Amino acid sequence: MDSQKDVQPPKQQPMIYICGECHTENEIKARDPIRCRECGYRIMYKKRTKRCILLHMHECLGSCG
Repeated sequence: MDSQKDVQPPKQQPMIYICGECHTENEIKARDPIRCRECGYRIMYKKRTKRCILLHMHECLGSCG
């Protein structure tokens, strides 16, 4: 009843994007405008994840070969 109203949504983690013009890293949240904070350029590239992808390759090798 009241317990559902007290539950707050999880906080949005900012994603890191790289500016296509000046190559500066920018932290951008879900509702922030897509614009470089240094030069104002609007083309941004998502930074590559640091998650281990070796597990994915292992699963692919197991099913493919």
